[in-house]
Amino acid sequence: MRIGILKAGQSPDMTRAEFGDYDNMFEVMLAGRGFTFDSYHVEAMEFPASVHAAEAWLITGSRHGVYEDHAFIPPLEDFIRRAYEAAVPMVGICFGHQIIAHALGGKVEKFAGGWAVGAQDYQFEGQPVTLNAWHQDQVTTRPPGAEIAASNAFCENAALVYGDRAFTVQAHPEFGEGFIEALMTHRAPGVVPEPLLDTARDRLGPAKDQALIADRIEAFLRQPRTALGNKATEHATRGAA
Repeated sequence: MRIGILKAGQSPDMTRAEFGDYDNMFEVMLAGRGFTFDSYHVEAMEFPASVHAAEAWLITGSRHGVYEDHAFIPPLEDFIRRAYEAAVPMVGICFGHQIIAHALGGKVEKFAGGWAVGAQDYQFEGQPVTLNAWHQDQVTTRPPGAEIAASNAFCENAALVYGDRAFTVQAHPEFGEGFIEALMTHRAPGVVPEPLLDTARDRLGPAKDQALIADRIEAFLRQPRTALGNKATEHATRGAA
């Protein structure tokens, strides 16, 4: 299955050599599952020619807010709406989670409760899950058709599912401990309150539920789709041959 990664941002320059860019992190996280990947740097206005250029789309995180005035955001939202209408499945992570909601009629804003940084505990379809997070913005109003898949007291809409068309997660399952620690060193000072960083440092450790979310993404992408969705997949497969 061919997945197009829509890269809405880049990892910090000082960490990229060690940890890779955002698309690399997803390729590592989803390795060994029969996926192939094409990356498009949409933040730099590099967009696919069609929503059928891949069999599914994955939208990464970004340092930007979906409500900000950046040239790539309107065409990305238009792409999301066209992919949704064509039933080409989408996965969104952090910024990707937010912009899918925003494009489909939800509301995203800077959360009055502040930041979520490092390990966070969620109820994911009734199962306790711990994932690394790094965000201040949140989906505060779900769009029509979106149902909650994961939540906690801080982030009500921590994961959303839109039937068989989109699955989105606010946290960063692709972020390992080393990268979170690097963000705390290079991006947090003067931005994230020190008490939150102290709590995040206390919870640094190797065990997070990354594999569980990778399993969930794979299951979502491989599930049988509507007739329209199957036609879109067949078209993408022929185009990739």
